[in-house]
Amino acid sequence: MYVCGITPYDSTHLGHAATYLTYDLIIRRLEDIGHEVELVRNYTDVDDSILPKARELGIDFLELAEMEMKRFKDDMRALNTVAPAHEPRATESIEAMLRLIKKLQSAGHTYEVEGTTYFDVSTFPGYGKLSGYSSKEMVALARERGGNPDSKNQRNPLDFVLWQPSSEDEPKWESAFGAGRPGWHIECSAMSMEALGETIDIHGGGGDLVFPHHECEIAQSESITGQLCSKYWIHAGLVAYQGTKMSKSLGNLVFVSELRKEIDPRAIRLALMAHHYRQDFEWFDEEGPTAQFDLELLVSACDDAEPVWSGNLINQVRRFLDDDLDAPAVRAIMLREASGKGDELGVVRAGELRAAGLLCGLDLAG
Repeated sequence: MYVCGITPYDSTHLGHAATYLTYDLIIRRLEDIGHEVELVRNYTDVDDSILPKARELGIDFLELAEMEMKRFKDDMRALNTVAPAHEPRATESIEAMLRLIKKLQSAGHTYEVEGTTYFDVSTFPGYGKLSGYSSKEMVALARERGGNPDSKNQRNPLDFVLWQPSSEDEPKWESAFGAGRPGWHIECSAMSMEALGETIDIHGGGGDLVFPHHECEIAQSESITGQLCSKYWIHAGLVAYQGTKMSKSLGNLVFVSELRKEIDPRAIRLALMAHHYRQDFEWFDEEGPTAQFDLELLVSACDDAEPVWSGNLINQVRRFLDDDLDAPAVRAIMLREASGKGDELGVVRAGELRAAGLLCGLDLAG
């Protein structure tokens, strides 16, 4: 499984948490079935987002990356997510990127204008197959999400950067394509292929990565290998805050590190389980205290019982997870049992509740 990681220029917010807890829940159920899961989650520590933020703060971009990566890892540990097998960094994968760009060039998929090497989407007939968007929709999203469809240097508005010259105050690497730095999309193709090979079983990320990031990743990876980039694609919904889109520009991000000071990290996880992973949703401040109350109810009902991994309750939980990862239904049945509105809780039932929690990454021990 390859899950697109953070660009480490700001703290982990609830949108990140909702995304990574989705894939964590998938991993836990797959392992419960008996699969072995090799998770790769990268860090995009050089791109068009982190460099201006480092410039604004007056620090080196790698210093900023290290600081935010540490905070991110602390948040992920607090939320009890399964640790990745690999955490590649873009800055440590430049040679792999350059090898891919060279292969794309040799196969006729690139062109160069004023020192920038572009991927020519006309050479990949399947471009757009993941999103299903029209050309007009893709151009609008490219404009909104880091592309430059209005550039006179591009043959097609949807062509995208593979390698570009660096500004004076930006990092640069020597290459056959000139001194510069990579485009965003080639980074994940290189890091995923280096870690997991040509075809991944599951590839994921936030819903805003469907286009352009994952669409471009498919185009460049499959142009090189002739194989599927990923067998399955899974995307998590986006999070708004009290009726407004959550964004750095609006200053309304809910940071996990701050929320952890108010409620138990397990309550954060439980609160996010109330929302189906594919659906965009709004976070309201009262959800935190409500989830803390619910957590305490579950902990009290478990009463430190030993986990019991068979029985009606735990099997229902598994069925709900297998039904498009229906975490809201899992959460509801667990709370119903804990409140005494389900079957009468005995030692065995409390043990099943404890096991259900563990399956969902929630250790309900007191």
